[in-house]
Amino acid sequence: MENREIIICILLAIITTNLIRILPMTLIKGRIQNVYLRSFLYYVPYVTLAVMTFPAIIETTMSPISGIVALLVGIVAAWRGAGLFPVAIICCAIAYLMDGMLL
Repeated sequence: MENREIIICILLAIITTNLIRILPMTLIKGRIQNVYLRSFLYYVPYVTLAVMTFPAIIETTMSPISGIVALLVGIVAAWRGAGLFPVAIICCAIAYLMDGMLL
């Protein structure tokens, strides 16, 4: 790619990103009254994070089995009240140990 093409790509990315953020603020003036739309918008960040995170959990380990086991152990640990940091440490340890055993 030439420098000109790279600059055009960067500018398009800037415009696209800013339009996504600016348009809702300019088009929607008041508070959203529709309960269904509000609940939908409430869950959008969580769904987006999940869609980006879950495939990476399974695909970044040496074996998908170790990623799945770490995910399941993390879900159980979180369900039992463990915080974000302990769950992350537990999941990392499980994935590391499982990858070592599966080699």
